[in-house]
Amino acid sequence: MRSIAAINDFVVRFANVNGTGSASANNMFAKAVFRMGIPFSAKNIFPSNIQGLPTWYEVRISEKGYLGRRDGIDLMVSVNPQSLPQDVKSVSPGGYFVYDSTKILYQELVRDDITYIGVPMMEICMREYSDPRQRQLFKNMIYVGALSQLLNMDFEVFKGIIADEFKKREKLIAPNIHAMELGRNYIAEHYDYPLPLRMETRDLVGDSIIMDGNSACGLGAVYGGATVAAWYPITPSTSLVQAFEKYANRLRIDPESGKKKFAVVQAEDELAAIGMAIGANWNGARAFTATSGPGISLMNEFLGLAYFAEIPLVLTDVQRTGPSTGMPTRTQQSDILLSAYASHGDTKHILLFPANPKECFEIQALSFDLAERLQTPIIVMIDLDLGMNEHMSPPLQWDDSRQYDRGKVYNAEDLDRIGMFGRYLDSDGDGIPYRTIPGTHPTKGSFFTRGTSRDEYARYTEEGAAYVRNMERLVKKWNTAKEVVPQPEFYQDGNQSKDGVIFFGTSTDSALEALDLLKEDGVNLDAMRLLSFPFSQKVADFIQNHERIFVIEQNRDAQMRSLLINELETNPAKLIRVLNYDGMPITAAYIRGQILNLYKI
Repeated sequence: MRSIAAINDFVVRFANVNGTGSASANNMFAKAVFRMGIPFSAKNIFPSNIQGLPTWYEVRISEKGYLGRRDGIDLMVSVNPQSLPQDVKSVSPGGYFVYDSTKILYQELVRDDITYIGVPMMEICMREYSDPRQRQLFKNMIYVGALSQLLNMDFEVFKGIIADEFKKREKLIAPNIHAMELGRNYIAEHYDYPLPLRMETRDLVGDSIIMDGNSACGLGAVYGGATVAAWYPITPSTSLVQAFEKYANRLRIDPESGKKKFAVVQAEDELAAIGMAIGANWNGARAFTATSGPGISLMNEFLGLAYFAEIPLVLTDVQRTGPSTGMPTRTQQSDILLSAYASHGDTKHILLFPANPKECFEIQALSFDLAERLQTPIIVMIDLDLGMNEHMSPPLQWDDSRQYDRGKVYNAEDLDRIGMFGRYLDSDGDGIPYRTIPGTHPTKGSFFTRGTSRDEYARYTEEGAAYVRNMERLVKKWNTAKEVVPQPEFYQDGNQSKDGVIFFGTSTDSALEALDLLKEDGVNLDAMRLLSFPFSQKVADFIQNHERIFVIEQNRDAQMRSLLINELETNPAKLIRVLNYDGMPITAAYIRGQILNLYKI
């Protein structure tokens, strides 16, 4: 048998039982890779119940800096009897299988093309600990310790991580280090180490940070000026609002009185949550809500109201696998059409597509400026993979001199100067009217906010001509937005190929890696990453200037492709689907295979 041999380039998967405390131990392993200066990406694959079902945690170690999920498991750490058959099957030929050898492995689970490494984890725990909970928790640290020895990892790094993790509970530091040493010592006494698969310290992460997208969005909301969050809990968006509250408790407390300068309201449902956010924005606050696909479905009518009444609103959609309840703890990019055209009638919404935690922070903050400048809902589109998994990211930065863009808002002096106020007048020719905030003037600037048709002065009317004027002005504002929203990113200077590829959001890392792989196959593609909808002229030009465009997305129905066809009137034959929708993040190998197959047709 030929075993896999690699340095700083492999995938480790942990197989555990949900609710056993394994997440902390697995996360320590990922942090150790990072502190050894090696780029990594981690994926937490967990069930939708609270406790008891199998859960997996994948860590890709990549000296080349590839951060997308990779196919194939090189080393499996399996401590869940329930998933053992599946875990054994998933290991790549030549790979390694670390398991709890307290009990004998059944013969049907033995393969002759992988290396088995048994560590009697429970037996060690039974000998060392009398408390059942300690046995369960320290078992996790034992396998991390064994892994650190097998892979030649710096044990001092782990000691530092444990010290940081338990700095407020110092009495737990020594026991956790001891548990790791139990695993390390067992490997040292019973196996040759390190494995041909191992790590070496590098200096390749620079000033990168580790952060999940939901936390970055929550912090971005604070820096973006949000003072109100109205929400209803739903996986995978719940931790976003929790992060906002955590950061606001640090940064939005009045230093003199100690009073909170923000409000977090848990509503009775998604409809109430978005209604509260709209009301707070109408009253002059910067407010937002966060949800996932089922919540967007419920929020449709209120989104239409905010669009038609032209009330600023920020909504962050952490997408998951649908339809209906679907797979609520798996990832997809499947709310694109739902969000773009949410609500009945002729309605369009601005969508923003961050790809990493830094962009989550920046785009979430920017969304409040865009919402007020354009007086419309802004929907930030992330997904479970970006939202709930920790990612390596460039550091977050903020310009303290930055001023918020409140858009076209009349103050009292303006109202005295202009005479009669027309809430829906297009005074500047860009489709964006001026608004007032309640209480600005004792007698001027008031208007009736309605979801029904009105004229330029907010007066109710069912006159067709007035309705058409209003709808045409909204189109003009939409066209103005095309140049205001974040512009697409290109990965080459000018067009170099007759074919191109389009991607967005969490498909980015795997798409960029796939481009490198395709170059090795002799296939060179121009590339563009979408950051927003509506699409600017740059997007139209990129499509126009190429014979074929491969559109990479993570849903069944090629929703971004449909949006491009619908909005840019593109020939459908020109846009080629590259789709993944199994609930797992798309991989570079999959993209490469799909494109190569299409080239052969």
